[in-house]
Amino acid sequence: MLLGALTWWSVRTDPPTVREQRAIGEAAPVVERAVGELVAAIGDGAWALAATRYEPGCRVTPMADGAALIGGVTVFVAEGGERALLERVADRLPASWRAGVRAGSAGPRLRADAGEFVAVEGRVSGAGRIEFEADTGCRPVTQPYRAPSSPVGGPPLAAVAEAAQALGRSAPTPGGSLGAACPGGGRATTTLVTAGPAPVDLAGLRPLAALSAADPAALLDAPEVYAYRRGPLVVLADATGDELRLAASAPCP
Repeated sequence: MLLGALTWWSVRTDPPTVREQRAIGEAAPVVERAVGELVAAIGDGAWALAATRYEPGCRVTPMADGAALIGGVTVFVAEGGERALLERVADRLPASWRAGVRAGSAGPRLRADAGEFVAVEGRVSGAGRIEFEADTGCRPVTQPYRAPSSPVGGPPLAAVAEAAQALGRSAPTPGGSLGAACPGGGRATTTLVTAGPAPVDLAGLRPLAALSAADPAALLDAPEVYAYRRGPLVVLADATGDELRLAASAPCP
């Protein structure tokens, strides 16, 4: 009984010394900055921000519930180029993160430490698909986490609507806009929509890629994934699941 009371008092009054005592609210900005660093390190490629996941239900201590916050970026490359992408990102991340890529039974994996007990990982989740995540681990929740809202519209929404039309799909309903703080200032953003069922022939996007004056070539041309530039935006069509997902992403400035 006494031990339980002391644990309860310590969790609520002692200054943070380990990850489990730093609340989700304190960790959220670290996750966002880590995702921004990942976007900057990815550079020019077929990428889109992933929705930040808030996962309650873990145990900080036997006496206290907690939650984890996980932000991420998805990148597509030509099949066979997964490890090269992981190594390039590891080389570009801040030296203080001590990023490295190691081989494992499930394939190559990037691991890094973004500071404030936020772990960064990059792994191959399918042929040509790499998932990067910044994970707080289980933390106390002083108040429920709410993802910051961003307006949906402007050139990113126009770009995904144009892509949907080129594929013979009706104008998509805006699904949301995601953002991350870039290391040099400004924000990277992704506008996400769904545009009907997959599979779909993505060849209809090739004329749009050819409209880019800077580089008329597609960033990626695969049967189920197509990516190209539309001005400063990276437009990505992902038909690897049950639905066609379209994204328009603005990189770090």
